[in-house]
Amino acid sequence: MTRISPEFGGVMEVEAILPVSADVNFAAKCFPKYRIGPDNQIYDDVALKATGPSLKEVVEHESEQLYAQNQRLSVRDMASKFDKNVAAAAKLADEAKLKEVPSLEGHVLLKKVRDALESLKGRLSGRNKEDVQKAISMVEALAVQLTQREGELIQEKFEVKKLTNFLKQASEDAKRLVNQEKSFACAEIESARAVVQRFWEALAEEERNSQKSGKQDTKKLLEEVQEGRRIRMMHQPTKVMDMEHELRELRIQIREKSIFSVKLQKELAISKRAEEKRFNLFEIEGSETLGSQLQIRPCSDNAPELSESTIQWYRVSVDGSKREPISGANRLIYAPEPLDVGKMLQAEVNSNGRKVTVTTDAQIEQASGLDSYVETLQRKSNADFNVVVSQINGQDHQSNSGHVLHIGKMRMKLSKGWITRARESYSSSMQLCGARGGGNAASKALFWQARKGHSFVLTFESERERNAAIILARKYALDSNVILAGPDDRL
Repeated sequence: MTRISPEFGGVMEVEAILPVSADVNFAAKCFPKYRIGPDNQIYDDVALKATGPSLKEVVEHESEQLYAQNQRLSVRDMASKFDKNVAAAAKLADEAKLKEVPSLEGHVLLKKVRDALESLKGRLSGRNKEDVQKAISMVEALAVQLTQREGELIQEKFEVKKLTNFLKQASEDAKRLVNQEKSFACAEIESARAVVQRFWEALAEEERNSQKSGKQDTKKLLEEVQEGRRIRMMHQPTKVMDMEHELRELRIQIREKSIFSVKLQKELAISKRAEEKRFNLFEIEGSETLGSQLQIRPCSDNAPELSESTIQWYRVSVDGSKREPISGANRLIYAPEPLDVGKMLQAEVNSNGRKVTVTTDAQIEQASGLDSYVETLQRKSNADFNVVVSQINGQDHQSNSGHVLHIGKMRMKLSKGWITRARESYSSSMQLCGARGGGNAASKALFWQARKGHSFVLTFESERERNAAIILARKYALDSNVILAGPDDRL
């Protein structure tokens, strides 16, 4: 087939061209205008300039709108919408049928044009014959394009038919839903009417009953008013004030009686302990407060000699159910440490196989102001205490030179100037508790085992610093998952 050239020119000899057959029927007054594009594709300028959407685009647009509005439309609106779309689809189908006739006429027209050009080609020669051949090629290309458009039209027709069936089915479903909802609404309306009817009947019955009992209610109301007046006369303001004064006096008397009762109970407990002490051989002297010293003293002439007796101190629960020996506390004097707070202390004196037990009168209490002092120390990054080393590894240390005990969040250190005697991190081998060897400075001394085989007894400047150092070190050690306690202490 001859290649189609974009430039179609040249003057044909009018005398050599025969007229076209009279049976050719053109659909328009002029021949359509075509444009040759890339790859020799023929485009219809009229079709390209058309601004209206195609049938397929209209159907897709309507379908998207229906799907988007499906959630918010009511059943009745949706049914109406489906009916409109069914009518629109039917109209589009009719238009597609009408297009089939022009399409058929186009094929007939192109065939007649091609036959006329073929007959004309046989009568011409030279350049005119080539021009006719180009015209025949253009007609054949138009026939191919018309065939493609017919295929697209058939596909659109199939989609329109499919959408029409879908819309018809959806319209039937919507109508069925409308009828169903209508029946439900009618049933609910009837039920509401019945409820309203019963309500009005009940109101009418209540009104009739109220008219009958109106006189009786008025009589009862008068009686209640008279009773209220009588109560009001009885409860005059002066009488109410007198009653309030009496109640106030009674409260004061009850408070005084309760205070006097508590005082009697304390005196009774003191007398009871004094009565018990009359038969005791020993007693514990000292305040049951952290920072003090407790000492065993004989209170009877029949008491055995303490210098010839063995002594052991115990921690005892308040209810007396648990008793724990304090390792190393075997002297006449014992200074309570923070671990003893909230517990009773008990001393057992053993002389020639005879055991005598003596217990404190109350549980050990926390020293006042110690908690706030420990909180103040915790705000600092490190805490330093001035101490004197009394013992090293169980041996007395005669030097009275001052040292500094450094308690940090990760470790403890004992130093003197630039000399470091011990520096250890918190570990399971470390021990820390109050000094249990007795002596006049027991309440100011603590025992520190930095590691196995390396221990110290340190004396602080005051009882408060000693107890604060113990509490602070135990808190920092607990943050490192280490529990600091004395030898053989069970926690």
